[in-house]
Amino acid sequence: MESNGGESTFQADVVVVGAGLSGLVSAAEAYSAGRTVLILDQEPEASLGGQAHWSFGGLFLVDTPEQRHLGVKDNAELALSDWMGSAAFDRPEDHWARQWAEAYVNFASGEKRGWLHSLGVRFFPLVQWAERGGYDAQGHGNSVPRFHVVWGTGPGILAPFLAKVAEGVAAGRVTMAFRHRATELVFDDGRVAGVRGEVLASSAADRGQASTREVAGAFTAAAGAVVATTGGIGGNHEMVRRQWPGNASPKYMLTGVPASVDGEFQHTVSEAGGNLVNTDRMWHYPEGIHNPDPVWPNHGIRILSGPSPLWLDATGRRLPVPLFPGFDSLGTLRHLGSTGHDHSWFVLNKTIINKEFALSGSEQNPDLTGKDVKLLARRALPGATGPVQMFLDRGVDFLQGTTAQELAGKMNALIGEELIDPQGLHETLAARDRQVLSGLGKDTQVNAIREARRFATDKLMRVVPPHPMLAPEHGPLIAVRLSTLTRKSLGGLQTDLAARVLDASGIPLAGLYAAGEAAGFGGGGLHGYRSLEGTFLGGCLFSGRIAGRNAAADTAS
Repeated sequence: MESNGGESTFQADVVVVGAGLSGLVSAAEAYSAGRTVLILDQEPEASLGGQAHWSFGGLFLVDTPEQRHLGVKDNAELALSDWMGSAAFDRPEDHWARQWAEAYVNFASGEKRGWLHSLGVRFFPLVQWAERGGYDAQGHGNSVPRFHVVWGTGPGILAPFLAKVAEGVAAGRVTMAFRHRATELVFDDGRVAGVRGEVLASSAADRGQASTREVAGAFTAAAGAVVATTGGIGGNHEMVRRQWPGNASPKYMLTGVPASVDGEFQHTVSEAGGNLVNTDRMWHYPEGIHNPDPVWPNHGIRILSGPSPLWLDATGRRLPVPLFPGFDSLGTLRHLGSTGHDHSWFVLNKTIINKEFALSGSEQNPDLTGKDVKLLARRALPGATGPVQMFLDRGVDFLQGTTAQELAGKMNALIGEELIDPQGLHETLAARDRQVLSGLGKDTQVNAIREARRFATDKLMRVVPPHPMLAPEHGPLIAVRLSTLTRKSLGGLQTDLAARVLDASGIPLAGLYAAGEAAGFGGGGLHGYRSLEGTFLGGCLFSGRIAGRNAAADTAS
């Protein structure tokens, strides 16, 4: 780095804008190819790794040893059918997204696991079943379990790339520039040749905390190629609302990502000619709860629930089939948006919460994150896990009652409005219990619970046997208020299969690449309308690897 009249200047073969997972992968690949690399990030060093650090570490993988050990029969053809049924591509802008989707499924069923294993990444052996769908064979959902949790969660998937970047720093070939916010692309003879931006004032903010935007200087970074890996928009509620389909966003939302996830650089690239597509496609969760120990503003956590809780709208009506916990996130979000209320409820009991509730995120799973086998073994003991019990004891959204009528009174008191009929809630639970006691029954959710228990992971650690919810020995009853939780944008900068950013006519902007959420995880939206889960970290890995390798090749002398 040099100083030129008060403006800092940098020079590198490849400049990576953003130090999240896709940025670190891109930088590691470019460095491994022999290039010098500059990594810019607007946050302090404490937030290195971005959103991936906070993640549960789930990866979509196909036909793995872990699946086969559990008796799961999976293959690339089935996975691609599931992907296309969920994505439902229907726009001209989906041309490249569709090709990225096919390439990613091939990666997930091919070299992805072996590549990660060679880097030291290991997996929890009990594969999870996310987004089960519940429609027909060509509709949304995973036909089989594919959600592989990394041993070490989010930090575990970051570790090999952080190590490779650190190696590059020690070798003097990788430079990290924190508190450097890129705001403009630099062109030279029609080619992207670097970025300009602001040097932000130093900040002592801890990981994930909001940091000051006070400007302390300026910088220019010259490069042979630039890779945009600045993430999505989930921390910017104004942008989320502006891009929400039909302008029908909930009035109240929790935030599932740090405030730094602001989406601003996507629009910087768009203004410079990059094609920003599918911005109305987003992936937010309807199962958000308030974090009693918030890190960032309005910090929410997602409940990862088994299929047994009853999901009720704000007035106490059960959601329609198949909108059960863990079956169709976007379908549930859309339905709740039509109810006229911003919240919904899980209603369950102590037996169910003890086995079926988990919380998304690295800090809510200290056993998996810390690779602590002894702590992990405690999941098999009676009672809720420590993090779940903490929310049950301290969470403002958690209520308990000995009867349905008592519980309904507390639900109404929390909301400040008499929306739940106490006797109606009792009758809803009693009707469900009669179906359980019949041994057969017509309740689709009860039958789905029985079906789930045919899968070893669910039977062992995720799904309790069907039982009368009102039975005192399974009590107390529990209600959990749920709010929309912002998380991912599915659209982004359109890229070809080399991760080159395209303009509106489909021509690459020379010297410019994009990866991760900023590129819709590839092609401007490889998920289409819906995610099969475990595909966000994987999309960062896949697109980051491609972008880093091609940016390095683009700067070969």
